[in-house]
Amino acid sequence: MNRVLPLIVVALAILAFATLLLVAGPAAQIRSIDPPEGLAPYTAAELRGRNEYISLGCVYCHSQQPRSPEQAPDVLRGWGRPSTAADYVYDEPHLLGTMRTGPDLLNAGARLPSRAWQLTHLYQPRAIVPQSIMPAFPFLFEAKEQAAQGDVVVKVPARHRPEGKVIVARQEALDLVDYLLSLDRTYPAERTDLRDNGFMAQEEDS
Repeated sequence: MNRVLPLIVVALAILAFATLLLVAGPAAQIRSIDPPEGLAPYTAAELRGRNEYISLGCVYCHSQQPRSPEQAPDVLRGWGRPSTAADYVYDEPHLLGTMRTGPDLLNAGARLPSRAWQLTHLYQPRAIVPQSIMPAFPFLFEAKEQAAQGDVVVKVPARHRPEGKVIVARQEALDLVDYLLSLDRTYPAERTDLRDNGFMAQEEDS
């Protein structure tokens, strides 16, 4: 019994130290990061689209974290510079992802800035990329006999839509595209951030 109390004290001390080192310290560092000059807060529509992105499980197949050149050829793939902590100032929760069944999307808005392309791709990915394994999301759209005033008609090849119908984007699809187009982290990053992940070191050596 005399040994139990010291063990409990030591265990609590280790737990407190680990919490300080692994939770409180990093949290304090992140809170001190200022938003980059080229990064704007999400609009209401983009936030709705972000929630749609989460609810559809896009994060299970797409990452949002281009890596440094010594880790992976993400820069050569055209996915943008390595991400930095400041790129995620307005992201809550973060959607870094762990799988890349599809390409990284942190700079999707810069690589594919066409709203029409994004809408068609969401309705039927194979209408654009025949070998794509991405699921289609037709429930984000509506098939109509004729478009009404104010409808956003989606350009879909005849073979991928009901005969004699036009495809109209629902608000959920429009919001999701707004979010995807907001994913643009091509503004210059702080040199210190890039040096921390090794990107600047490689540039300077080349």
